[in-house]
Amino acid sequence: MNKPQSPFHRPFVAAILGGAIVAVVGLVAIATGLVSSGGDSTTTVQTPLSSPIASKSGEEQSGNTVNQIYKADGDGVAFVESQIAPEEVEPSPFDPFGEEESQGGGTATGSGFVIDNEGHVLTNNHVVEGADEITVKLGESDTPRDAEVVGADPSNDLALLKVDAPASELHPLTLGNSSEVEVGDPVVAIGNPFGLDRTVTSGIVSALQRQIQAPDGFSISNVIQTDAAINPGNSGGPLINAEGEVIGINSQIETGGSGNGNVGIGFSIPINTAKAEIQSLIENGEVEHAYLGISGGDITPELAQDLNLPVEEGVIVQEVVKDGPADEAGIQGSTKSATIEGAEIGLGGDIITEIDGKKIKDMEQVVTMVGEAKPGDEFEITLLREGDEKKATVTLGKRPSSTDEPSTSPGE
Repeated sequence: MNKPQSPFHRPFVAAILGGAIVAVVGLVAIATGLVSSGGDSTTTVQTPLSSPIASKSGEEQSGNTVNQIYKADGDGVAFVESQIAPEEVEPSPFDPFGEEESQGGGTATGSGFVIDNEGHVLTNNHVVEGADEITVKLGESDTPRDAEVVGADPSNDLALLKVDAPASELHPLTLGNSSEVEVGDPVVAIGNPFGLDRTVTSGIVSALQRQIQAPDGFSISNVIQTDAAINPGNSGGPLINAEGEVIGINSQIETGGSGNGNVGIGFSIPINTAKAEIQSLIENGEVEHAYLGISGGDITPELAQDLNLPVEEGVIVQEVVKDGPADEAGIQGSTKSATIEGAEIGLGGDIITEIDGKKIKDMEQVVTMVGEAKPGDEFEITLLREGDEKKATVTLGKRPSSTDEPSTSPGE
């Protein structure tokens, strides 16, 4: 889809409810990974190539062609099918029969991959969320195996499944280190776009450190951008490097025009994000994230000039969630607003210039710091309020389940 125009250098209005920036609406189209089993959508299957993929050292090595990666890792990729029951809705008072109606439901498909010999399969949460029944086909097997959700982290759009399958069908993929990924690195994606199982596509890492919005409204940081073809149905499948290691979980695409297919801009959740959560998902079924409870935006030199602000970088607080951690610490949001080039901007809110002594340049930096913290951690935040410098000590809370949920108190 086309990106909306902004009067500022960076998107200004961005929420950080729960310590996660919420992307401007329309920037990213979520590749739901769910397609109706009876749909008419088609795609071209990109067959395995035999051309070599150069390793980071620049040397061609045996075992790093697309064809060889596909042969080595294909059996570890899962075809995930979710049965979603229709949602019963209350009868309308204008319905003379007073019968309940059903909405939605059906069969949907996505991807995943095996991570151990215990039968754990990693996928996107949006692939299986709300499913009454989940089945998984592993590798070349056409036998559907029952699976259940062991744990989920909607804020990072991750879910861990446990599949009941014989050991002969379990082929765990090697998890790499996404912090070592570089722009230009060759990558391979294996998945089930539009229900076409075991499709392989190849490309490169197009960019790093992207932020995308999870379906629950929070943001996912450090995302890998790739031009390897990713389409609905690829969601939850692996993004693999030249060494055959998983470096990301394919999750979203950005589309152009009126279509919803691939235009060469796909996004993968870094595997290090998943690796940090797997044990918690197994043991607790969930992952706790830190929560700050503000919305705001970046200050740029252009914005500072337009609004006559005292600094040219930092974060201006637009809104503070009532009874949230920031509110408890006395941080204040905007008290009035102004319209600049058609955009309504809150004015009079605190300006965040430092956190724990580190200068703050933009909202992304705040997002990263909150994302790396835990509930109960304390931040010393330096603020500018009406030109005066102030300090606020914030005890981070536990992030609510969505950006629409009222804030929880710190420590809860």
